[in-house]
Amino acid sequence: MARVIFRWTVLSVMGVFFLLPLVAMVEFSTRDPETWPLLVDWPRLSSEYPALAEGILASLAQAALTSVLMLALLVPTAVWVRLRLPGLRRLVEFLCLLPLTIPAIVLVVGLAPVYAWVNYLIGGSSLTLVFAYTILVLPYAYRAIDTGLSAIDVKTLAEAARSLGAGWTTVIWRVVLPNIRSAVLSAAFLTVALVLGEFTIASLLHRTNLQVAIEYLGKSSATVSVAVSLAALLLAFALLLVLSLAGSSKKGKTS
Repeated sequence: MARVIFRWTVLSVMGVFFLLPLVAMVEFSTRDPETWPLLVDWPRLSSEYPALAEGILASLAQAALTSVLMLALLVPTAVWVRLRLPGLRRLVEFLCLLPLTIPAIVLVVGLAPVYAWVNYLIGGSSLTLVFAYTILVLPYAYRAIDTGLSAIDVKTLAEAARSLGAGWTTVIWRVVLPNIRSAVLSAAFLTVALVLGEFTIASLLHRTNLQVAIEYLGKSSATVSVAVSLAALLLAFALLLVLSLAGSSKKGKTS
């Protein structure tokens, strides 16, 4: 009985801790009845807050490109290491997890000289943040993909496909990838959630994204700024919820 009371007490305290700021954001953002209708009226939003519209489009493009680049790098590398270079698995894991141990402010200090050359060679577009974000999401994406690969017998599947004449591209694209679909979706959703919430690197490298636009907007229209922040938070929560439901449905079909 004491354990049940303690458990519900902890859950209640945590629920209040996490939900109270959200309730406050809802209350503040609804003081002006025009705020939320404005967010779904894209022409009006673009006209009244062009910097915010630019930040939204930039973050969506960054999230999509980062997801594609991350998957293009990690999936073939993880599969190849498991099949051909198992001795390098710990090294690859260490390199992928390394950005998790480096504070974002320190990471920016290292990236600043690199981005000076990026500006010189290809310009200062906000889409160049994709390279930095790919490094930033490596720890989360690698763990998701590695967990998916651990759940299947990659070597047997690859050898069977190769014995039937399939090339390595076919093995990865048509044999391995369908079996780790849930892991790939996990990595992609985590990437999107991280990119939509990233502020430090974009701000210090003087690039535009959603969080930078929200920070600037907060100086002129706090209500809209809070509403956009809440909408971005709910979007990230919805993505993680979809990921959880997709994983649960797949487990149910498997069992």
